[in-house]
Amino acid sequence: MIGPERHAALSGWAFLAPALLLIAVFFFLPVMAALALSFTDFDIYALGDLQRLRFIGFDNYLQLLQSPLFWIALGNTAYFVVVGGPLSVAISLGAALLVNSRLTHGSAWFRTALFLPVVTTLVAVAVVWRYLYHPRYGLLNYGLSLFGVEPIDWLGDPNWAMPAIILMAVWKNFGFNMIIFIAGLQNIPPPLYEAARIDGANAWQQFRYITLPLLGPTFLFVALMTMIGYFQVFAEPYVMTQGGPANRTMSVVLLMYEEGFRWWNMGYASAAAFVLFALILAATMLQLQLRRRGSS
Repeated sequence: MIGPERHAALSGWAFLAPALLLIAVFFFLPVMAALALSFTDFDIYALGDLQRLRFIGFDNYLQLLQSPLFWIALGNTAYFVVVGGPLSVAISLGAALLVNSRLTHGSAWFRTALFLPVVTTLVAVAVVWRYLYHPRYGLLNYGLSLFGVEPIDWLGDPNWAMPAIILMAVWKNFGFNMIIFIAGLQNIPPPLYEAARIDGANAWQQFRYITLPLLGPTFLFVALMTMIGYFQVFAEPYVMTQGGPANRTMSVVLLMYEEGFRWWNMGYASAAAFVLFALILAATMLQLQLRRRGSS
């Protein structure tokens, strides 16, 4: 006879089994296959004849680390993360505070309007923003001309291309984090603010000593998700600049795509994928460690 606890455990695993099977088939197996490919010279010739497939060890990783284009792509990706990530988090928090405040009437409408870019197709958004950035007919340059500013070739100037993509990406993505911040703000007990006001705390002091500390776990989640997503930037430069001008918007994922699906260097592209995975993992662990030190 199977005891009640044993029966409950088996029932739980039975319900989980289909989901675990799907995860194994569509996630773990492809990941393991990609890891194996990163140690081979798999290309279009090996695709036609597997006898051409050779095990080359860490040659793909060594070639990748010796490639100037990879370091350019990595620098561009880091720039996108370091500048775009904090900017997105800050705008998300500001929007959440505004929507959650008592001064905002029709907050449900504002939440919907600000969240709308998140559910809009990224490719469609990128195409629209390309027209906004047009050097002669773009709305952004038209607005600048009203203040006497000369037109800027936003996507053609190496100095402005990445900031232009960051601006579009922040506008596209901040609504998701805004909803998470709103949920965090609504979980803060209102009596804390009432007690602070009775003690004479102004709005800034309430934000500094109540809102920010109690939003700590929310900040950590938002920061991690934003960082991981921005490390994987692909569609924005692919649609808007194709990695140009002068490779100033070439990202690591775009480089992986070019090598894997344009030149069919699948082993080399797989190696780039796992180097990026290692960097994301290291950055995540660093943020978690800093969070632990800050809370201790």
